Amino acid sequence: MPSHDIPSDYLDGYARILADASATGRGLTRAERESRSALGERAADAGYGLRALVGAHLAASRAYGADPAVAPVSTEALLAAVEQAVDAFAEGHERAQRLAIRQEEAARREFIDDLLHGRSDLGLLAERAERFGLHLSFAHTVAVAQGDCAYEEGDKEPRAVEHALAARFGDRSVLVTTKDGRLVCVAPGDQADVIDFFAARALAVVEGARVAVGRPQPGPGGVVQSYEEALNALDLADRLELATPVLRAADLLVYPVLTRDRQAMADLVLNTLGPLRAARGGAGPLIGTLVAYFDTGCVAAQAARRLKLSVRALTYRLERIHRLTGTNPADPTHRYTLQTAVIGARLLDWPERPF
Repeated sequence: MPSHDIPSDYLDGYARILADASATGRGLTRAERESRSALGERAADAGYGLRALVGAHLAASRAYGADPAVAPVSTEALLAAVEQAVDAFAEGHERAQRLAIRQEEAARREFIDDLLHGRSDLGLLAERAERFGLHLSFAHTVAVAQGDCAYEEGDKEPRAVEHALAARFGDRSVLVTTKDGRLVCVAPGDQADVIDFFAARALAVVEGARVAVGRPQPGPGGVVQSYEEALNALDLADRLELATPVLRAADLLVYPVLTRDRQAMADLVLNTLGPLRAARGGAGPLIGTLVAYFDTGCVAAQAARRLKLSVRALTYRLERIHRLTGTNPADPTHRYTLQTAVIGARLLDWPERPF
């Protein structure tokens, strides 16, 4: 008889197999094993756990062995038949579960791709999101962690970050995944503590990590916008050689503004810094001098240490820039134009990439 609330359908023919196999001591036939395996697949598809199903088989085995109406059987033969039948049943159950896991992983991957690139109908996307614990009608923030290596969903680093978030915050409608080799965290827009914790864990476990955080954006399309802001922040950090480990798109809004009119920025760079190409060694070393000078708050001694120069050598370079461009880096009235042009040159990768 079935037990553990398992329907008798999943034990169909089991007693007959025990009687036939144990009475003669033979093993299960191929057809008998296949029938058990098929029932195991059906039970897995119906959502029944393997532990309860095995318990039902063992209860049925005990009931069969204790029934005085059955012919006497060898205990060893009975146990061998039970072992083979349960093994075949478990094999079918596990096969169905592996298939379900692969299908679930494929569905999750497809959803993540659509979520981060906005390739699906937003209404349908919002419905699918609920299956993964996200409510896209609210605002969401996306953080992206990039390291020295590319990561995939099953790697230990993404799993460590995901497990840490789950242990700390439980069910907070948070999605941790990977995309294009980077770790990605999607969290409700009003839960900055989740994003801060993700950033801290990513920096701790991902070698060479840098984390970029988009702004909270509302609605089903908000995830895409926040994700793109985070990616743009990473790109800006690479081009500007920013050393900050955690970059926030809200703090970098001036840079997209500067590059919105690319032609105007290119004109500013060429008009302001173009004369530096006449220097020995080209414009690159002098632009690097300006970068260090501005990054250190226009403190010559600090800039010289960063460049491994003497203060006198740095001062000579600044004077050379003044003579070639007609703008004085030490003059506050000239400084803004020069600094903006230097930022533009780094964003546009000039002079390495001529306009």
